[in-house]
Amino acid sequence: MGEYAELDCPALVVGGSLVGLSAACFLAVQGVRPLVIEKHAGTSIHPRAGYFHIGTMEAYRRIGLEAAISEASRAQFGPDGGINAVESLAGRELARHVPDINAGVAPYSPCRRFFMTQQSLEPLLHDRAAELGARLRYRTELVGFEDRGDQLFAEVRDLENGEVNRIRTRYMIAADGNRSPVRAALGIGVSGPGWLSDSITIYFRADCRPWLEGRQLGVIYVVNADQRGFFRFEAGGTRGFLAVNTLGDLSLPDAKDVSGDLSPKRCMALVRSAVGVPDLAVELEDVATWKAEAVCAEAYRKGRVFLAGDAAHVVPPTGGFGGNTGVQDAANLAWKLAMVVKGEAGAALLDSYEAERRPVGQLTVEQAHARYIRRVVPEEITADTPEMRDELTMEIGQYYRSGAVIGGRGEDEPACMHPDATQGHPGSRIPHAWLEDGRSTADLAAAGLTLLLGQDAGSDCTLPQVRLPVDAATACGLGPGDALIARPDGFVAWRGPASDAVAALRSVIAP
Repeated sequence: MGEYAELDCPALVVGGSLVGLSAACFLAVQGVRPLVIEKHAGTSIHPRAGYFHIGTMEAYRRIGLEAAISEASRAQFGPDGGINAVESLAGRELARHVPDINAGVAPYSPCRRFFMTQQSLEPLLHDRAAELGARLRYRTELVGFEDRGDQLFAEVRDLENGEVNRIRTRYMIAADGNRSPVRAALGIGVSGPGWLSDSITIYFRADCRPWLEGRQLGVIYVVNADQRGFFRFEAGGTRGFLAVNTLGDLSLPDAKDVSGDLSPKRCMALVRSAVGVPDLAVELEDVATWKAEAVCAEAYRKGRVFLAGDAAHVVPPTGGFGGNTGVQDAANLAWKLAMVVKGEAGAALLDSYEAERRPVGQLTVEQAHARYIRRVVPEEITADTPEMRDELTMEIGQYYRSGAVIGGRGEDEPACMHPDATQGHPGSRIPHAWLEDGRSTADLAAAGLTLLLGQDAGSDCTLPQVRLPVDAATACGLGPGDALIARPDGFVAWRGPASDAVAALRSVIAP
């Protein structure tokens, strides 16, 4: 690579889709203006990643996007939804995996789960990132990069005019998808169950209202002798998509090669079969091919480069884990990068990213794969198929162990546990409790590390301080004289006597 550097930026984000745009927002709200490059001309044109968990919504709430997402989701899909399984829309119901996606959520979170397409969400993220000061360049691709130890140099090409610019940056986030050229260039491999099927998604219009009446519009799995996959419908019931994972007899060699024939005739036949109405009038809008896989990167970092989203872990869509896990990768990494770039923390803080997020990524791969087998190809269930953990555990029960967590539980604890069991322990998510001003305890550290004080607690710690009312302090496990350090990603960095807060902060920020 030649001499640097026609452009400087504190952080370069490669990939401007869901995870890259989220990372841009999370960095910018912490006062670091990243540069985001994306090879496509704009935000997503396909409605991918349609189910957003409460942990993700809490992250978006902290950057001021919750209300806009709620409004857009309700307009497109309605306020709630379920996850069901049928032989066909017109046929027998097989199971109600999640009858109501928001049942039981309120005691644990200020947010709700939402169905919303990536196609609708990404423009909101784009506008918010720009508003916060991020720089966004579309039709721009990464050509190469060189990590020189104390800084990183990247070459990027403008795909409109062919011009190549050199960029000098402190750090790079690779949010460049499941085939991640950056991951390949770093020589980082992947492991896990691997390839599951060559799948397709058929986008169509058809009047399916007669068979949707009385059903909540969410995810509707189709499992029959002809095919296995799932439907998603917009609120009107006349437009949606069908994802097809496998066909026919699974013992046949081509059962998992769905993408071999993409002709309109075959695609319409698949939609009609899944609806269960042979003469249904179907208008095809588009067909996309994709590989259902379940793998996790063997490392999340090399030098000044970090992997996030599908570059770090690839999962089948069952459970909606892919996009959600990626957004929470970005939330975990962004505040740490921001503190290091601004000189508020030592570079060792960044070691905690892989230590915290890779165990979650590995568990997510396992759980998404288990849901894929149990919901899509139940014929393949074996004694080794993992049991499915409950949704709250997977969404907000992450339990971190790293140098950025002081006084956490032992190494033998699982990567996730039910939030009733975490109770504000260091390394777990801050328990939700409402405050009189309408905020949640989950909101209090949005701007940076914050010291939350229990009753009769005081500290000389230089962090912003919030004294909690008795109920909220109790929910967070704070007795009289106690305090905790809340992180911008909504997790507890430390908890203990308020008199120890200064020393605890020093350990957290790795000076």
